Amino acid sequence: MSDIEQIATLHKGQELPLQRDVAAISIPFGKTVTLTEDSIVSVMQAKGSTVSVGFEGRLYLIEGANLDALGLPALPRPTLSEAATEEEIEQFVWDQLRTCFDPEIPVNIVDLGLVYGCRIERLITGERLVTIRMTLTAPGCGMGDVIAADARNKILGAPQISKVHTEIVFDPPWSREMMSDEAKLELGMF
Repeated sequence: MSDIEQIATLHKGQELPLQRDVAAISIPFGKTVTLTEDSIVSVMQAKGSTVSVGFEGRLYLIEGANLDALGLPALPRPTLSEAATEEEIEQFVWDQLRTCFDPEIPVNIVDLGLVYGCRIERLITGERLVTIRMTLTAPGCGMGDVIAADARNKILGAPQISKVHTEIVFDPPWSREMMSDEAKLELGMF
């Protein structure tokens, strides 16, 4: 069990007052909002490096680096050294994508087979743009904006990356065969 999952298990269902204003991703809309200091939230679950909380009948994702807003130990925000190689930058992107979960499925989006590709380009300005080509488990899935926002926030933790674009595609359509063996095992599909 990861540190964040242990934290969530210890505090699941607890109502905690926010110690400070905190940025959160609204579920299922994927918009970043600010939950204000002294608001009372309920810890729901944790996957990857985010905790989901309930507030006024809605769900929100809070990054592990912001857990101090809940009065809990914050997790260090993953980043890269300024001297990181292109290979290290690409590995960082894939590692961050593996910390992103569909809030309804306990498997990361890479092992779930939702990420079709990742391209890193150097722009004329010298900035790096990451383009992620991904799909959803079903065309009507309402979690696409949430997953895309979560991925963007995490990947932007590297100073070498200044822009992230997520492209949601439905061709080819997702199927269970795209899942890794680990994902199938986690979901009891073997």
